[in-house]
Amino acid sequence: MLKSMTGFGRCEIVNEQQKITVEMKAVNHRYCDINIKMPKKLSIFEAAIRNLLKKYIQRGKVDVFITYEDYTENNMVLRYNEELAAEYLRVIRKMSEQFGIENDVRTSSLSRYPDVLTLEEQSVDADELWSVLEEALTKACEQFVETRLAEGENLKIDLVSKLDAMLLNVDYIEKRSPEILAEHRQRLEAKVKELLGDSTIDESRIITETTIFADKICVDEEIVRLRSHITSTRTALIEGGSIGRKLDFIAQEMNREANTILSKANDLEVANRAINLKTEIEKVREQIQNIE
Repeated sequence: MLKSMTGFGRCEIVNEQQKITVEMKAVNHRYCDINIKMPKKLSIFEAAIRNLLKKYIQRGKVDVFITYEDYTENNMVLRYNEELAAEYLRVIRKMSEQFGIENDVRTSSLSRYPDVLTLEEQSVDADELWSVLEEALTKACEQFVETRLAEGENLKIDLVSKLDAMLLNVDYIEKRSPEILAEHRQRLEAKVKELLGDSTIDESRIITETTIFADKICVDEEIVRLRSHITSTRTALIEGGSIGRKLDFIAQEMNREANTILSKANDLEVANRAINLKTEIEKVREQIQNIE
């Protein structure tokens, strides 16, 4: 199925130990650019997170926001640095003796000295934490892909309608081309008769001039290639997948053919149709930029 590059996904998992929230959103980008914002505590999982995300994302600028709250009551522990406290006391006693001043250090004051007492966070089970995080990421990605698919379906409908409009212009140009040639021959014969009067018209000369004109305005090859490009685009839209870059290249080729038709146009209506064709192709190119 066809995917848009814009999308949004969110999942929140809450249990007795923690709450993990994952939000992700994406916009257009030529490549796959994933930016992750998460607490430092989860940074050990960054490589695993990126590997998981790449299973769901091929193109687009994706911002992923992960928040983590720990509900565990005993996740903090108080540490007592006995050796450091003894060193503090030794130095303080030495100072008291050296300067002849009272040693008034009490336990409560000693406990406030730097690093005597420290509050440390207990380590968590990495496998258990990753299990919850992986579930949240997976569900957010699944929702993210769903929104991309829904938008992709809308893009497909719009693009198919634009391809149909392009075909109408191509059909008209193809039908009009032989008529232009016939009209040119008629004008040429009329002009020659006007100049020569009753004299016999050199039919071979008329044929030669008509052939030269036909070569100048012939767009048969451009028409064939345009039809082929339109068919290829339609087929790719139906098949889906990561086709954005492929369609962008085809659209460039279609624009090149339309430019050639316009440059060869020797008829006002054909020129207008070629301009309409270029307009529709440009609209298609703009929409293709939204496809993964």
